[in-house]
Amino acid sequence: MNMVKNSSLIQMKGVTKEYIPRKWFFSKDQSRVVALNEVDLSIKKGEIFGLVGQSGSGKTTLGRLLVRLEEPTSGSISLKGSLINTLKGPSLKDFRSKVQMIFQDPYQSLNPHLSIAQTIGEPLVVQGIGNTRQRRSKVLHTLEIVGLSPGQDFYDRYPHQLSGGQRQRVAIARAIVLEPEFIVADEPTSMLDATIAIQLFTLLLQIRETFNMTILFITHNLAAANYLCDRIGVIHEGCIVEVNTAKKIIGDPVHPYTKKLIRVQPCFDFNRG
Repeated sequence: MNMVKNSSLIQMKGVTKEYIPRKWFFSKDQSRVVALNEVDLSIKKGEIFGLVGQSGSGKTTLGRLLVRLEEPTSGSISLKGSLINTLKGPSLKDFRSKVQMIFQDPYQSLNPHLSIAQTIGEPLVVQGIGNTRQRRSKVLHTLEIVGLSPGQDFYDRYPHQLSGGQRQRVAIARAIVLEPEFIVADEPTSMLDATIAIQLFTLLLQIRETFNMTILFITHNLAAANYLCDRIGVIHEGCIVEVNTAKKIIGDPVHPYTKKLIRVQPCFDFNRG
């Protein structure tokens, strides 16, 4: 926990995201769907921040906005004080090297036609980092970091040759190969069994310690957030209703929705040794 700094890495101010539903031929309804409603949020450098909410709460939308996979309808988002909303060209390319995302489904997020080496090495190629030999060395080293060891045994394999947990480790390797400053992890263990999930939680903690990365951990599971996160934000119907330390959120919740989430959790037996 001593890695957490006081300075904010990510700032969201008044961020709203609206969608216009697909119009059917006979439909007269032009109402917009508000996925996020004037969200203010600050994520500190070096922390693991948990964003917790039920399906449809807006948590994945928020994560996609932070990595510029989607654009806000209104409001501002900044990285280290610099607005990211209007980045283009070289500035946007530089931003992509600093911010990465781990997606929920390792079966869908990996291209089945690319080898593990190509999958992890692709960000290095896009960013023009290193020559072929240097990129190979970096990919092998990153495989070792995420627990796919020896790296050479996985280098030339394809996703269909790996288990679900191994695929998610590859997805994590791809996200960290550029050593970004910020990672959005969108329910990265929700499709894995509990034993593998705990292993990946431990891996994320190790990555944070090794690289001093800042991580947004998106989940519907308060127990998982309690285990992994320094602070937790609770999101409900597109609004952040409560933010506090994990200990305070679990032990002394304030908002009725947070209390409801705690009541429906099966247990809170995740404790770091």
